[in-house]
Amino acid sequence: MSRLNELRMIARVAQMYHIEGQRQAQIAAHLRISQATVSRMLKRAQEEEIVRTTVMAPSGTYAELEGELRTRFGLSESIVVECTEDREGAIMARIGEAAAHFLEATLQQDEIIGVSSWSETILRMVDNIHPMKSGKAKFVVQTLGGMGDPRVQTHANQLTTRLAKLTGAEPHLLSAPGVAQSREAKLVLLSDPYVRETMDLFGKITLSIVGIGAMEPSSMLARSGNVFSSRELSEIAEAGGVGDISLRFFDANGEFVKTPLDERVIGLSLEELATIDRVIALAGGQTKTPAIRGALRAGVIDILITDKFTAERLVELEGGQPATR
Repeated sequence: MSRLNELRMIARVAQMYHIEGQRQAQIAAHLRISQATVSRMLKRAQEEEIVRTTVMAPSGTYAELEGELRTRFGLSESIVVECTEDREGAIMARIGEAAAHFLEATLQQDEIIGVSSWSETILRMVDNIHPMKSGKAKFVVQTLGGMGDPRVQTHANQLTTRLAKLTGAEPHLLSAPGVAQSREAKLVLLSDPYVRETMDLFGKITLSIVGIGAMEPSSMLARSGNVFSSRELSEIAEAGGVGDISLRFFDANGEFVKTPLDERVIGLSLEELATIDRVIALAGGQTKTPAIRGALRAGVIDILITDKFTAERLVELEGGQPATR
């Protein structure tokens, strides 16, 4: 009976604390016991399963699916957004909204943000960010050459400068094309002091925000002119490439694909990306699913923000059973 009496007292303490909303000091005074005893009893209440913690995921969220992604791909976090249709435009909009909220909530003081400015999904994120009342970030660094077709280049430059303004940071544009005409042309461009100044910041980036591309370039990147030709993309595909992050290609197993074309890209390399403390990838859609899977296997991504349709496909490709709640 002594154990039953003990458990009865523990249950009463738990009731006062969890249901009646009393503070530990109030419970101690009421029952004439020490606050330390109250604390020990509350801990015992969990050990004895008198108190059980249940987290009820809100409707429209996918906690189990997010957990599957974290476990299967070694992610620190994953965010799966609700989307009513498996269509690229709708998916980009929902991912952009979720990414904006996540960035606002987790951005650290004096963060140095790297951003690939030719991503339409990242552009959607910037469109949804609210101005931060007190300056947080230090720099926003463009990590892929931002020069190209002037009609599209404006969007790329605005993405970087707007993100800097919204986060209270100083923008650092990469005033060079994403793809140089030749290796020699790239070396000439790298000698420009402004280009060098921006690229010297790559090693100081603490947070990188990236998109993931399929072998077929996005419409924004294609319009910019910062793309390889169909023949050159075929060479990368023959070498096993399934997708890219800022025009750095990888295969289905996440291995980096190195070809002479890689030497013409002006921007952050995958090796440099792998050293950054926190890398957030924004990507979704049926055509991008193999590329997203390859990028996740590369081990350079810490946080993935995607849609429920893509998340289900990724889990199925890894041999799991998708659970959308």
